[in-house]
Amino acid sequence: MLKTVKRFFQEEHGLNQRAREILRYIGPGILVTVGFIDPGNWAANMAAGAEYGYKLLWMVTLSTIMLIVLQHNVAHLGIVTGRCLSEAATEYLRPLVSRTVLLSAVTASVATGLAEILGAAIALNMLFHIPLKVGAIFTALGCGWMLWANSYKRLEKWIMGFVSIIGLAFLFELSLVNINWPEAAIGWVSPVIPEGAMLVVMSVLGAVVMPHNLFLHSEIIQSRQWNLEDEAVIQKQLKYEFADTLFSMCIGWAINSAMILIAAAVFFSNQVQVEELEQAEIMLRPLLGNAAAVVFAIALLFSGISSTITAGMAGGSIFAGMFSEPYDVKDRHSWMGVALTYGLAVLLILFIENPFQGLVYSQMFLSVQLPWTIFLQIYLTSSKQVMGKYANTGLQQIMLWAIGIIVSVLNMMLLWDFIK
Repeated sequence: MLKTVKRFFQEEHGLNQRAREILRYIGPGILVTVGFIDPGNWAANMAAGAEYGYKLLWMVTLSTIMLIVLQHNVAHLGIVTGRCLSEAATEYLRPLVSRTVLLSAVTASVATGLAEILGAAIALNMLFHIPLKVGAIFTALGCGWMLWANSYKRLEKWIMGFVSIIGLAFLFELSLVNINWPEAAIGWVSPVIPEGAMLVVMSVLGAVVMPHNLFLHSEIIQSRQWNLEDEAVIQKQLKYEFADTLFSMCIGWAINSAMILIAAAVFFSNQVQVEELEQAEIMLRPLLGNAAAVVFAIALLFSGISSTITAGMAGGSIFAGMFSEPYDVKDRHSWMGVALTYGLAVLLILFIENPFQGLVYSQMFLSVQLPWTIFLQIYLTSSKQVMGKYANTGLQQIMLWAIGIIVSVLNMMLLWDFIK
């Protein structure tokens, strides 16, 4: 009997040890996840559900699978080399090439920051009637202070809390509506493009795969400075990184899916067309009640704040990498990157008359820059000079190039459609 009890406690102790070890590696993926549940995603998903019901849920599934592959691959770069994507580009590419690509990536971070700050400002206007431009300034200053005052680990906890609030908000919204679950299940796995839906399909994809997230993940994953000379530590990081990425991206998939489900159940079923986030919040009131509209705005606020924080981190990381430095918000180059990202974004918002057009133009620029980042990543992670024995295999290169080409073509089609 005593042996049985002793064995039980030993086994339980072993499980607790393994659980604690896994939790040490969880966090970087969550910070990346907020980038694809940002206000830009809200607009795309609301349009998808309101116009086409459950039919475009498969696009969330497909884009999330592609995102998992790309984020997992770029995280390997950070783990194996101890450098982020920006630092590696500076070290292994010619200066003219690396500076051109990285400056375009900094500009993409500004475009991303514009959308995120604008989303939070829209939520502040919904909740407290604060003018958009004033709300944008408050958001940028508040997020800048959070970056300056908090460490990586503390920011991970903040972001986990924000993502939890967003998730709970959508669970509450889902509890209020009648979802056609059999139709939704078919929508998740059946690739169908209804007539006239190509623009929305590409918008959903473009809002999920974003350039700043690729830079950010490679920076965060190696920021903990574990002993990279120890082969066992590298192997353990590679093992747990995939679990972190998969878990985090699945959370993003669930939240993006919930947006489409709610829009399909509320707006599509009532034949209500939604083109702006403010319009969605206003229409929720008569259909689901004031509580649903308030919860919607609160979730949007936390989405905007958390994604603004990560956009600033990405901008700081890219800019510091141009000087062969890791991200450190107290360092001059990192802080200049954050200031450029927020400052230029707010400056653009001050001159934007139509917030929806601001979101559109920011997504247009991301569509142009994204192929540069994806193919930069594939080049570096496929190079034995950079990755050594951890360089991409032939099969991995084929898969990555296929994803890169698909994502790039669809994003360029989205850009062309906007231009027309």
